[in-house]
Amino acid sequence: MTLNLDNKQISIIYCLLKRLKKGRGRTIKNNKLYEARAEVASALSHPLRLKIVDILATEEKMCVQDFTYTLEASQSSISKHLKILLQVGILRRKSEGIKNYYFLNVPCITEFFSCLDQVLKENYQRKKDSFDLI
Repeated sequence: MTLNLDNKQISIIYCLLKRLKKGRGRTIKNNKLYEARAEVASALSHPLRLKIVDILATEEKMCVQDFTYTLEASQSSISKHLKILLQVGILRRKSEGIKNYYFLNVPCITEFFSCLDQVLKENYQRKKDSFDLI
């Protein structure tokens, strides 16, 4: 079977094949990136950890005792959640005397929260609009 293709068609096919090959390599290369993103997202998947990050967006630094008072949670619970946020690099810790203070390592995380809030707002509006139709 012989295909009668002109130069333009051959060029288009070549470009498409090149994109497919390039895309496939990119996906394989970035698997580690996606795994790392999933790890950070997992660390943010608990309401108490989200509250901790939210509080630190407005406070310069806080110690465990500050969090236990503000969030009305036990010291062991707060410590466990702080450890998870530290492990993925969202928080940093600095010792001052006998206390450890925690602060945001990447303050831009609050921009991610703004994006999430927009998704929630749009999702709420869409659901509300669908109920208005009933």
